[in-house]
Amino acid sequence: MPTMLSTFFRRVDPFAVLAVVVPLAVYLMTLAPSVTFFDSGEFITAIHSLGTAHSPGYPFFVNYAKPFTWLPFGNIAFRVNIATAISAGVACYGVYLLVLALLDGDNDAGPRLPRYLSRGCALGAAATFAFSARLWLQSNHDKPYPLVSFIVAVVFWCLLRWRQRYDEGEECPHYVYLGSFLCGLATGAHQTIVLMLPAFAWLILSKDWRLMGRVKEFVLAVAFGLFGFAIQLHMPIRAIRNPLLNWGDPKTLDQFLWNLLRKGYPAEPPDRTLSLLWAQLSAYNIPREFTWVGLGLLLLGLFVCLSRRRDEVIAYLLGVVVSLLVIVGYFNAQEEFIFLTEEFFTPLYLLSAVFIGIGLWYLLRRGLESVSVEKLTSLSVKAVVVIFLAMLPAAICARNYYENDQHDNYVAFDYATNTFRSLDQGAVLFTWGDSGAFPLWYLQGVERMREDLDLLHTPHLVFTWYLDAFPHLFSRSMLRSYPDVAQSADSALKLVVAEQIGRRPVFIDFSTRYSLPFAEYGMKQRGICYQLIADGGATFHAPDISVWSAYCERGYTSQMGFRDLDTGKAILIYATSRMEAGENLLRLGYRAEGAAELRAAAVIAPELGAQVQQLLGAYGVR
Repeated sequence: MPTMLSTFFRRVDPFAVLAVVVPLAVYLMTLAPSVTFFDSGEFITAIHSLGTAHSPGYPFFVNYAKPFTWLPFGNIAFRVNIATAISAGVACYGVYLLVLALLDGDNDAGPRLPRYLSRGCALGAAATFAFSARLWLQSNHDKPYPLVSFIVAVVFWCLLRWRQRYDEGEECPHYVYLGSFLCGLATGAHQTIVLMLPAFAWLILSKDWRLMGRVKEFVLAVAFGLFGFAIQLHMPIRAIRNPLLNWGDPKTLDQFLWNLLRKGYPAEPPDRTLSLLWAQLSAYNIPREFTWVGLGLLLLGLFVCLSRRRDEVIAYLLGVVVSLLVIVGYFNAQEEFIFLTEEFFTPLYLLSAVFIGIGLWYLLRRGLESVSVEKLTSLSVKAVVVIFLAMLPAAICARNYYENDQHDNYVAFDYATNTFRSLDQGAVLFTWGDSGAFPLWYLQGVERMREDLDLLHTPHLVFTWYLDAFPHLFSRSMLRSYPDVAQSADSALKLVVAEQIGRRPVFIDFSTRYSLPFAEYGMKQRGICYQLIADGGATFHAPDISVWSAYCERGYTSQMGFRDLDTGKAILIYATSRMEAGENLLRLGYRAEGAAELRAAAVIAPELGAQVQQLLGAYGVR
């Protein structure tokens, strides 16, 4: 046994271990402790129940993260966040693996250099990718893109191995078959894997164009791809069991295709202007991820590889061009949604880090040309090498640490629990935006909080599959008489409110309050929520400020550096709600209470200070 263990440890590459362990350690230190905004609550609910997330469903990501929900510590959200951190860590290993694959044989042209130099460059490239803003942000909470990036790295490596064996006169199609299977499987994590298919095809066909005539191998590769794509069957199979989150209810072929093909999203993109085009193109931003030094190293690495690895360089450039053509040309995202398309470029950043590693290797080798091979193993030279290779990842880490440190990010969790504290027993709450709804879904469905409530997401009221999830509310609703999307979400909301308001307390969230007029109802503010009252809107109701004392303030008073779009909006909602309550109290003559609310608003969001002073002055409060 000791002999076997010693043999095992001798074979372990410590640089490869560090390529995973170092990023993972940092990711775990900066990991979000619970649910976050955007798709987080919805993803976690789907993973916990093995259900279907929003289109296109993400079945592979759901099944990958599910075992992590069985960990014996932390809440379910934290466990799923660990799953994402691990997928990001192994994606960094993918960089390490590819750098070594591209450097394979580079020592043949000159003196044999110590292995620690090439492995150190690979480790430096992996750390550079690890601390890039995009991957780090995706590693801290539930995201499928690191998993897709790792698969891209493995497929790329498989094709490099296939090319190497082909050059040696050995047919090894199993590498291609494995890559095809992984591509099919990756569609269950995110469909943007298809943007890399031209690059993968080039790596095969550029080796020998006569391979196009091999029908048997082509059919087998397609078969393996379809076998991986079969992960999509998770959606209809699980839909039969009616899981907690069953987006689109893909039991039937029509609903399955509706989800898979993203038919629930707007089909008409906005008109493109030059400024919009530039903003869309700028979403792929190497200097932002790796600094200008990283861009220089990337260009150097591509130039160095042109002589020996021209096809690999072309494959990388094909991936960039195809991704930009589809993401920018086809998706044509509006300016306020471009930040969503930025996440699709993570696999390209992984490949960029690989060529940055090649650039590091070139500079290191040129810098050590005058040093004898014997001296390269000395401690002083090794120290210089370590410092050189650590400079870029250390600089990127220092630049991005504060903004990506989410270990204290309770904003979404507290926003959802504070929303629950605003609601009467047995109430129904109508939400509008995803970030206002998904954390509530997680807390109620997974953490089992406030199961007495019905949480209705207004944009989904036009879909039959969504109404089917609430048979106790909609089995006899007038909404059943309308075909899907035959009426707007606005009119559907008004109809459901009219059906429910005589039976139970009806509340709307802040986004709904400021998205639609409710002149036909009275409105009583309760913290960040509003109760609708069937009095024809004739009575002015004083805000209930007692609920603020029940709120957890941690979510908007911490000094957390991380601020994404919806985190900032949530903090602003707290402040705006208090400012609205303060103004209404001043209007009713409650000067001390109103002034206190306004001043609290200015503390939460200092950018509202001028408006607060203006309101205080208008009511004669000093």
